Amino acid sequence: MGPDPVVRLLAAFARPLDTAVAAARTCTSASGAVSPDGVLCAPGLSEDELAGVRGRRDALARSLYAAGHHTTFQHAHFLFSLERVSRQFVWSFLHAHPYSNSEQVSQRYVRVAADEVLIPELPPAASESARTTVAAQHAAYGRLVQLLGPVAEAELLKRFPTWRRHPKRLDRQSRRRAQEVARSVLPVATYTSLLHTVSCLTLFRYRRLCLQFDVPSETCRVVDAMVAAALEHDPDLATVLEEPIPLESTPEYELFAAFHGAETQSAAYRSEFDRDLAGLTSRLLAPAGGNVAAVAAAVRAVLGLPAGRLPDEEAVRLALDPGVNRLLGEDLNLSTLSKLGRCLHHAHYTFAKKLSHAADSQDQRHRMTPAARPLLAAVVDEQPDVVVPRLVAHAGGEARRVFDEAVVRAWEGTGSLRRLGASEEAAAYLLPNALAIRFIESSDLLNLHHKHRMRLCYNAQEEIWQACLDEALQIREAEPAIGRWLLPPCAVRQLAGRRPFCPEGERFCGIPVWRIQPAEYKRII
Repeated sequence: MGPDPVVRLLAAFARPLDTAVAAARTCTSASGAVSPDGVLCAPGLSEDELAGVRGRRDALARSLYAAGHHTTFQHAHFLFSLERVSRQFVWSFLHAHPYSNSEQVSQRYVRVAADEVLIPELPPAASESARTTVAAQHAAYGRLVQLLGPVAEAELLKRFPTWRRHPKRLDRQSRRRAQEVARSVLPVATYTSLLHTVSCLTLFRYRRLCLQFDVPSETCRVVDAMVAAALEHDPDLATVLEEPIPLESTPEYELFAAFHGAETQSAAYRSEFDRDLAGLTSRLLAPAGGNVAAVAAAVRAVLGLPAGRLPDEEAVRLALDPGVNRLLGEDLNLSTLSKLGRCLHHAHYTFAKKLSHAADSQDQRHRMTPAARPLLAAVVDEQPDVVVPRLVAHAGGEARRVFDEAVVRAWEGTGSLRRLGASEEAAAYLLPNALAIRFIESSDLLNLHHKHRMRLCYNAQEEIWQACLDEALQIREAEPAIGRWLLPPCAVRQLAGRRPFCPEGERFCGIPVWRIQPAEYKRII
């Protein structure tokens, strides 16, 4: 499977299992909270008596685990450093759930080295084919950086004409914008490094379900290393650890075999999905209905007012207008702690979305807007299927030719690996970051409002920005009482009376977006 991932445990609770047991005993303690230090505190006991104490602790831990009283295992956390892991693994497993926190090296701002790629263990001919394909992808990446730099520079100068007098800054920012887009042709096998924090409970879940689509081999290796580091720190965790569920026993595996055994349905699925998108990046699936009334009822419940005193639209305004609810203008997202903010939980929206693999990897970071993402084996076939970056389409000419040839070369590479006996998992590593990911995403209004506040910023990744703009405009049309308040950070801060309007400091996008209506938003970079 290639070089081993580098997994280091950087920080952890001193005794995770004792912490879980202490939390459980606190629930029935007549003398207050129980400290983990007191779980095995029994001075003067013989070895046999101490073994009995440990046995009762372990029995309680197993009982809590089996009964589903898992909040006790959420107190203890582990901070891992992960290196030499692929972006495919991070997308498919590590960031595909809400119960973790990561900070990852960005391909947007850091130039990617040609040798920073996971090449799985393959037969000699397949290995050579994979390396040839990766070399071609990196050559295309380098060429695109060169070709897109002047195009990005021209767009930046439209925003910042004075940057002509600061050539170093202009060159650095142009190069970053070019790198951000050129990465679209890099393989999803590209290595990344990150800090990753999970609770004890999440680590247990990783262990139990590490063998699943799309990258079971790499996932198992990384999770095994994480678990080994945790057990070295606290061997008592073995008391409740379960063995992984075999891949063949997962429901996704069984259903994939049932529906795609003889012939894949991927082409028909993609065609149907794209037809229904009707040219949008993100489409509101069901007609919005009842959300205004639900939020209004919640606001009245908080304030103790009848509908006659506080009509629906006015109630919604009190929760969403930053001029009234000034907590919306705070630097911290305080809505989850605010009684008025929590009223926004009661409106819900679901979208069909199509993003590139690279953009979706960033979209995943909004953990409270969960999505159902595809099994790649079920949706990828021999035909290239990508999202063309806007800057590449705008540049056209040589840049578009280099991009298109790189995409075709990537699909030829994956096909070659399959013909040479490689697994679907191994072949998929050669797919480019531009790979189209189609998925269904839902959110309550509280978390959607926060996401739009972050991603309607002109500094946000362009595809996610476009998806959020599509969503905001559709909600504005369907439920204007709510949609009018889905705005970028500068517009929210302006309405809240916060200065400066833009919170980005020297990263200001160069456009006073707070003066523009969302229907007029447009950008290339």
